[in-house]
Amino acid sequence: MINMLPSSWRAAPRPALLGLLLFFCAGFADGALMPFFPLWASSEAGIPVGAIGLLFGCYAGGELLAAPLIGGIADRVGRRPVLIASSLGVGAGFLALFFVHGVAVTAIVLLATGMCESVLHPTILTAIADVTPPSAHPRWFSLARVSSSAGQILGPACGALLALVSLRSVFLAGGTILVLGGIVMFFALNETSGIGHAAGDDRLDGGDDEEEGLSALLPAFRDGRLAKLLLWIVVFEVAGNWIEAVIPLYAQDAATLTPSGVGALFAYAAALTVGLQMLVSRLVEARSALWLAVGAGLATILAFALLAASPAMLTLIGAVSLCSIAQMLVGPLVPTAVNALAPPARRASYMAASSVAVDLKDSLGPSIGTALYALAPRLPWIAGIPLVAIASLGLGAAIGRARRPSRPTEDDATPQLGSAVENYR
Repeated sequence: MINMLPSSWRAAPRPALLGLLLFFCAGFADGALMPFFPLWASSEAGIPVGAIGLLFGCYAGGELLAAPLIGGIADRVGRRPVLIASSLGVGAGFLALFFVHGVAVTAIVLLATGMCESVLHPTILTAIADVTPPSAHPRWFSLARVSSSAGQILGPACGALLALVSLRSVFLAGGTILVLGGIVMFFALNETSGIGHAAGDDRLDGGDDEEEGLSALLPAFRDGRLAKLLLWIVVFEVAGNWIEAVIPLYAQDAATLTPSGVGALFAYAAALTVGLQMLVSRLVEARSALWLAVGAGLATILAFALLAASPAMLTLIGAVSLCSIAQMLVGPLVPTAVNALAPPARRASYMAASSVAVDLKDSLGPSIGTALYALAPRLPWIAGIPLVAIASLGLGAAIGRARRPSRPTEDDATPQLGSAVENYR
């Protein structure tokens, strides 16, 4: 059984600890934005409910536009400059939302902010993977989720207080914390690219430095195992995101929660992850990837069933609790699996491809979820049940197939997925 916490925080690599700090800052900013953006858009911006998801999707749209061009840039220029620039850029975008007026200008700001964010999370994970051994990756990726969730506790909690003054003011808090995180990275973070590469891994760079374009930056187009894995991640995350995107509207229209109550609800969900993530990881470490994916799917399905039954307070609490448990099961498994597939010289590119798949939930999730909600309040929950059932089975099977040895290719000069995923088991 693996130890779920580092034996000594002082002995832990500084870049990994700084990565956890930056995850906290990003979690705080996301936690301040996500629950309150639909409420701000409908009440202060005067945007129709059916169009909120499209505007909300501009944030993720910026990520999707930028990722094919700069998704793997950390493999070229290094992790440190990318983390500094991206955290400052996302923070500045959040700050700009406090001052802008009008749908068009807001969409432009969100698009630019998403472009900066496209490399933030995958580069943090890459820097952590650079300085920690593969056997410790599941533990560190779990800690990254705990750090992000800790921020997502304070983010909605702070947003709930600021919402009493103005919904727009939550953007100011989110932007400030990320700018501060970028400043800390500037003064404290050392470059990590190249750390942990075996001497024999130099061959992986041969010929790759001359490659440009989508095939070099989005390895999903080259690695069939990764492409199949990411496909099911997209489907699962998009459907699961409906809980986060639609509940604020669902609870407000049913007069169940005020905007401050919505913030408190999502702060509670993040607190569950902080309190239970490492315990859940320890309890399920002997389980297979298929078991974890199916378990996450069942928890999400039950959450949808509760929401379809009633928008009552206890139902909302139960639904977000189950959603948190689902993410505890699959959250650390996905980056562990993707990192195990990645050649060391393309680690950031593979992480960026995975991040794009996950971040599609922030574009397609709100767009589809709010559109379904505009047709019928319970339609997202009813439609989500069969979709999540299929996606969870597909995700578990895709990870299982990826673990089987395949004929080596030029991109397969790296340990197979099984070796790292086994450490999670």
